[in-house]
Amino acid sequence: MSSLARESNSPDAPARPKRQARLFETDGVDLSGCVADRETIAGVIPHRYEMALLDKIVWASEDYTRGIGSVQVTGEEFWVRGHFPNRPMLPGVLMVEAGAQLSCWLWQKRQPKPCLAAFLRIENAVFRQSVTVGDEMFVLCQEIKVTPRRFFTNIQGIVNDQICFEAKISGMNIGEI
Repeated sequence: MSSLARESNSPDAPARPKRQARLFETDGVDLSGCVADRETIAGVIPHRYEMALLDKIVWASEDYTRGIGSVQVTGEEFWVRGHFPNRPMLPGVLMVEAGAQLSCWLWQKRQPKPCLAAFLRIENAVFRQSVTVGDEMFVLCQEIKVTPRRFFTNIQGIVNDQICFEAKISGMNIGEI
């Protein structure tokens, strides 16, 4: 038995972190589907150029309170060369930004007219595994609370059926687009 196994079975060993579950069940969702492509997403949220992170919206609930987006890491992204040379990893802040963009898209779909929403807060962010060139990260978003002016959501990234990040975020309407 390895020393790690002995330590983890010891009554004095710290408790192992509990394995996190997905925000919601994705069985039955066609992850190759496309509710909105990059062009359609750009018609709803204002993110452009290098900061338009979502490649597509894979699925959204009928009431737009839950959704799944996709980020395909191709190797052509602006951060690849420097984060990190010879071992590119999608920066955690961009993982969370992709979740914020999905949250914003879902919220905007219910607004009477387009507005500019700013990202206000990140809480309880945890990064569990790296995302690199060749990976497709599915971003899950589930509404916690929404008002005409603000939204609060839980977001989560999934790569190869493993949770790579999770956080709680909020955003707010700051005016017209």
